[in-house]
Amino acid sequence: MLTSFVDGIFCCFTGKSTNVVVPIESSEPTDGFEIVEVKPGRILRVRHIIPDRPVVEEPGTGEGGSVSCKHKISVYRNGQLLIKNVNEATHPEWVRYQNGDSTVDTDTTENDAPATVQNTEPTPGSATGQPPDIKPAPQQEQQPPQRRRRKPKRSIVIDCERKISCCKGTHPDVALFFIHGVGGSLDIWGSQLDYFSQLGYEVIAPDLVGHGASSAPQIPAAYTFYALAEDVRILFKRYAKRRNILVGHSYGVSFCTFLAHEYPEQVHKVVMMNGGGPTALEPGLCSVFNLPTCVLNLLSPCLTWSFLMAGFAHQGAREKKLLKEKNAFNVSYFVLRSMMSGQYWPEGDEVYHAELTVPVLLVHGMYDKFVPVQEDQRMAEILLLGFLKVIDDGSHMVMMECPDTVNTLLHEFFLWQPATISKPKQEVAATKTITKPQEDAPRPKTAPKSPSKSQPDLIRPTTSPKSSGTVRETSADSKSKCKNELIHQYKLYSFKS
Repeated sequence: MLTSFVDGIFCCFTGKSTNVVVPIESSEPTDGFEIVEVKPGRILRVRHIIPDRPVVEEPGTGEGGSVSCKHKISVYRNGQLLIKNVNEATHPEWVRYQNGDSTVDTDTTENDAPATVQNTEPTPGSATGQPPDIKPAPQQEQQPPQRRRRKPKRSIVIDCERKISCCKGTHPDVALFFIHGVGGSLDIWGSQLDYFSQLGYEVIAPDLVGHGASSAPQIPAAYTFYALAEDVRILFKRYAKRRNILVGHSYGVSFCTFLAHEYPEQVHKVVMMNGGGPTALEPGLCSVFNLPTCVLNLLSPCLTWSFLMAGFAHQGAREKKLLKEKNAFNVSYFVLRSMMSGQYWPEGDEVYHAELTVPVLLVHGMYDKFVPVQEDQRMAEILLLGFLKVIDDGSHMVMMECPDTVNTLLHEFFLWQPATISKPKQEVAATKTITKPQEDAPRPKTAPKSPSKSQPDLIRPTTSPKSSGTVRETSADSKSKCKNELIHQYKLYSFKS
C-alpha cells in the first residue's frame, strides 16, 4: 500500500502514469502469441492457437436447422419499442415488451372493436335468437373510446432465414474469438483457451489497447469505443473463418454485438457474459473514474479491494491469487480513466440489439454486483434467439471462478442446433389453399388446419404467400411458441448447474 501512495505522489509531480503498458518482447508466433499492428502505433498482443486436427470432419450439407427470422420493429416517439412477428395468424396482435415501468399500449383493431356489439344472446323480450329492435345506444355509450392509432417514429422489417448448425472442434471452418472487458486481458480466458484448443478449436484472444501486453498510447482518443471497435474489426477480418463464434465479457460484449451486426453472414453464434442490458453506451458524469489520474493512483488499493469484493462471489486466497495472476485488474489508471470516459456508443440501443438474428447465449453470475440480473433478462427478451443461463456460484468474473461450468455451457451451446422437421407428404397434399406450384415456392406455404396430437411442434411458424404492399401480422403466441420451442430444444443439450 505504501508503494501505491508513493507511485501516486510521483505521478502528481511528473504527470506520467507509473504502470504504462508496453508490448512484451518475448512473444513469438511459436509460443501461441502474435504481435499485430492494426494501425501505426497501435500494437496488439494476440493469442492464436491452431490445434492439430488428426481427423477432419467436414460439416454435412444436411446438418443444421433453419430458423425463419421475420419480424417488424417499431419505435415510437416516447421511446417505447414494439416487436411483432410477421407470419401467418388469424388475428393480428402486438407482442408486448416491458419498457422500464411502463408497457406499450395495445392498438385497437377492427376485429376486436365490434366484439361487444355483435352479441346474439336471446333476451327476455325476444322469442327467437335474433336481437330485438331496441337501439343498442346504452351499450355503445358504456364502451370505452377507441385509442387513436399512433404512428411509429421508425419501423424496421427483418426478413431472413438463418441456418444454425453444430460447430465441432474438428470443423476447420470454425474459429472462436474471446474479447475481454475494461481492465482485463487475454489471461482471464486461460481456462477457456486451453479447454477449447485441446478439443480441436482454433481460438483467438487479443489484448485490447492499453491492456495486457499491448501498446498503450498516451492520448484519451485512442480508447474510445469506435477506436477499439475498429481494432477488433481488423482482427476479425484477419482471423475470421466461414463460421465464427464470438465470446465477450462485460465491455467486450459491446464489440461482439458490433461484429455480429456488421457481419451477420460470418458470425454464427455469440456468447455474452455479464454484458448488461441492451442500452446505448454513455459515460457516467458522476463516476470515480472522472477523477485525475494521480488521484486514482492514490486510491489504487481501495479500487483493487472494491473490484475484488464486487467481481468475485468469494473473497479468499484463491480469488486474490486469480486476480493477481490473470491480470484481471492490472491496467494503467490513465487507460482505465480513458476507457470509462470513452464508452460512448449511441447506436447500440434496443433496436440495434433487436436486429440481431444470430443465436446468443447469455451467461450471468448470480452474485455479480456490477451488472444486475434484470439487465440480462431484458437482453434476453429483446434478442430474437436469446438464451439466459444463470450460474449460482459465480459473479462478474464467472469464467475464472467457475471455469468447468462455463466451459461446459459454452461447449454445449457450440454443439447445439435446432432440429429440422419436414412436413409429411399427405398433409401437403390435403391442403387446398395453395395458389402456386410447389416448385415455385421457396419453402412450404401452408400448414394443416387441425394437426394431430402426436405431431411435434414446428420449429418456426409457417408463412403465407405475400401480397404486394401488404404485410401479415401474427399473434403474440406465435412468436413465443417458436422461441419456446427453440429454448426447449436447447435445454436438451444444456448443462444443469
